Amino acid sequence: MQIPERMKTREEIREMMQNAIKEGNTDVFYESMMEMMEVIDADVKQQYDKNLEQKIEEVRQDMDSKILANRGVRQLTSEERKYYQKLGEAIKSTNPKQALDNLGLIFPDTVINAVFDELRTNHPLLSRLNFINTGAAVKMLINTNGYQTATWGELCDDIVKELLAGFKAVDSNLLKLSAFLPVCKQAVDLGPEWLDNFVRQTLYEAFAAGLEVGFVDGTGNKMPIGMNRYVADDANVVGGVYPKKTAIEITSFDISTMGGLVGMLAIDGSGKDRTVNDLIMVVNPVDYFAKVMPAMMVMGADGIYRNIMPYPIDVIPSAAVARGEALFGIAKKYAALIGSPKDGRIDYSDHYQFLEDNRVYLIKGFANGFPADNNSFLLLDISGLQPAVFKFMNVTPPDPSDDATLSALSLGSAALSPAFAAATTTYTATTTNASNTINALPSNAAAAIKITLTNTTHAAGVEVTNGSAITWDTGSNTVAVEVTAEDGTTTKTYTVTVTKS
Repeated sequence: MQIPERMKTREEIREMMQNAIKEGNTDVFYESMMEMMEVIDADVKQQYDKNLEQKIEEVRQDMDSKILANRGVRQLTSEERKYYQKLGEAIKSTNPKQALDNLGLIFPDTVINAVFDELRTNHPLLSRLNFINTGAAVKMLINTNGYQTATWGELCDDIVKELLAGFKAVDSNLLKLSAFLPVCKQAVDLGPEWLDNFVRQTLYEAFAAGLEVGFVDGTGNKMPIGMNRYVADDANVVGGVYPKKTAIEITSFDISTMGGLVGMLAIDGSGKDRTVNDLIMVVNPVDYFAKVMPAMMVMGADGIYRNIMPYPIDVIPSAAVARGEALFGIAKKYAALIGSPKDGRIDYSDHYQFLEDNRVYLIKGFANGFPADNNSFLLLDISGLQPAVFKFMNVTPPDPSDDATLSALSLGSAALSPAFAAATTTYTATTTNASNTINALPSNAAAAIKITLTNTTHAAGVEVTNGSAITWDTGSNTVAVEVTAEDGTTTKTYTVTVTKS
């Protein structure tokens, strides 16, 4: 006897869809989407028992809100009910394309909004982000400073410029997301509530897969800017594509390593201090079980496993993250923009040819996204992550790293000459600015960085905080970046001579 093939779960199919999006494999994506439709169809039909007709008739006769709520049936607005009734008639038409063209009804905003509400509350990753309903806006102002301070004294041009510099206008144009909706003509007879349930669940699964890939690994070219992208003012954006960040290697979640990483997030893109909370770490599902979980969980003497993360961090598995990498950052510092078009509608689709009773439609949603600043998220290399161990156990810890190199060095808009390379230690730069923000990223997160400025004002040298603004004297200024490796003995010093005209 042949055993029937097991139907995949939504999580398994969603991962296949995300991988297909990342790899650009449309065939696999469409096949996965069809499998998702079968699962959704089965789930929805399970909500209706043997007394199906009796229950449908009961719902039609009794629209009391409390009774509907107790049955778990989402109440439709009069606009939604009218739309789904007309849509059902069009789907059963002998010429569905013409029927939809003649429908003359707008896809209700409330349906799309309900889908995004579910994404905001139920999806492990998307529920943590800063969802913003932009409506018809095409630009929005965001605060680029971690905080604003009041200033005593007479109002002057310098104060006005400082306050205005804390805001910038960003393009919030929404990008189109398309979802395919296969509907069986016979299923439409189940009524508007069933059709609404089917449409919303289909949109949820399709948008969840697309949004997750875009928000994690989007290039910025006709898609969102992902958390793993370099978005500083000096980013080399080519053809709308933002470069991927340089990964910081970590081997453990010990307090010194995690403290160093959180410290990098505690300085915003303008070099100002900010409070750090709502931290997430997004990892590939395989890495979560094989690397991350062993590194963050230990078994106590009582046989119970405990999380030993030194700082409150929610670890979220996502197939959108490449294996061996992790994204660590402030969840609410990712702006996820959503909106519904005023001319939205369900269209008949010719992408697939099915039997007469199965027809495919196309629904469009609109969204975009970008990190608030370049320091909101860090890209980590976790390929060498080691399992957590008790310090008092007789074990041989891994040798401390002797890597004293930088993975990146920048002075705001001032270009380094030559271009930065980890092996090059001497640079020059020219600027007309009164100050520039310095950012020095170690190749190994456990390395310590000390930055010293020497010029006429500070002839003996003064220490500068990494990620803050350096004020220049006219003429020559020398910046020394000393990197001390995790082993405490290996050092390397990078020197930048900055000439201010």
